[in-house]
Amino acid sequence: MKTVSFLTLLALALAVGSCGTGTPSTTIETTTSGSWEAKLIGGLGQASELNFVTQFTVTTVNGNSQQLDITGFSFFNAQACFVSGEAEGGTASLTANNANQVTGSMTYTITSGLPSGNVLTLTADPTKGGGISGTTNGTPGTIGTLSNGIVWGTWALAGGRGDSSCTGGGNFIMCEGTNTCTIP
Repeated sequence: MKTVSFLTLLALALAVGSCGTGTPSTTIETTTSGSWEAKLIGGLGQASELNFVTQFTVTTVNGNSQQLDITGFSFFNAQACFVSGEAEGGTASLTANNANQVTGSMTYTITSGLPSGNVLTLTADPTKGGGISGTTNGTPGTIGTLSNGIVWGTWALAGGRGDSSCTGGGNFIMCEGTNTCTIP
């Protein structure tokens, strides 16, 4: 009995003594904010003119998908497809490697208020030729800020309300803080 009690106390002492001596986090959290300009390529008629600028914030840890906090949005030329009252949403997943290179994925949706029923979806999926690229100033255990961010992938407009050309699809590129960038 004394041996079992001694071993139990020894195990408890080792467990308590090791608290606070764990390995520091090697994960680099990445955040982004500010203005992004999106250029849609392809489509016909109204669908080909849906370029926009947006502002959002998102912080992700080790590639976990998080909701975009969209604080601003404006089409350059929405015309009949998105007359007014649109709602934006989306998610992003960012991962940083030891060389501070950021990669990831994103989905961004815009739903029309008037006319009701049009939905523009931008998808940056690395498994389908899209993605996110940039750099971060983070270090393990800290939150770094994405810079020189580029998002690219495919877009699709569904609904067809307001004009028969309010459907279609193509490719897009979204640039952080500038209206021109190139897919890496």
